[in-house]
Amino acid sequence: MTRLLLLWDIDGTLIDGDHVCEALYPSAFERLTGRPARHRVSIAGRTELDIMDELFARHGVGGVGPERVTAELAARLRERAAELRAAGRALPGAVEALRALAARADVTQSVLTGNLRANAALKLGLFGLAEFLDLSVGAYGDDARERAALVPVARRRAAAAHGHPFDADSTVLIGDTPRDVAAGRAGGARVVAVASGASSAHALRAAGADTVLADLRDTAAVLRAVRAPGPAARSLG
Repeated sequence: MTRLLLLWDIDGTLIDGDHVCEALYPSAFERLTGRPARHRVSIAGRTELDIMDELFARHGVGGVGPERVTAELAARLRERAAELRAAGRALPGAVEALRALAARADVTQSVLTGNLRANAALKLGLFGLAEFLDLSVGAYGDDARERAALVPVARRRAAAAHGHPFDADSTVLIGDTPRDVAAGRAGGARVVAVASGASSAHALRAAGADTVLADLRDTAAVLRAVRAPGPAARSLG
């Protein structure tokens, strides 16, 4: 039996953080620089440090070290945790899909996310999702600024934990943006895209997703998509 490493994106795939998560970055920028953020930047599918780097660049700010940025982002999310819990939600079908996959002996389930590790754990905990995931083998926004670089990070951690490697056919990334799809393709993973965020099913197919689902409501469809044979296995058929 082939064991799968299943890597979930968080925002837009498992949870909807409403306006709270988007507001985190200008808030952290103001605390770090003493001035308001005048420019908006795109956040979908990016790492938190990459988002902050663009904010600094757009405002001509330099010299803010990653340690300060990481600490500030974590502090701002902790401060707004109650607001996030009240305004946000686990997306429909997320709990059921996670629970069904966690029950399978052939699946190791974790995350591949642009969130910092601390912020990922907080968000998942707020919405009752952390219990289904092995967060020790995930990859996070403080592991690398570029999302594609996170796939090998998660693979190494999972291989060390389970004593065997995970290849392109046995690594599955589930996300909701073209950047998620691109990261999976570049990192050597099968990609199941979910049109539950801002990106359409058409855009996700065009980005190269192996499978596109409208959402996570159909648990059986999620399981079929995750277990679909990868390119190497299909070529042997």
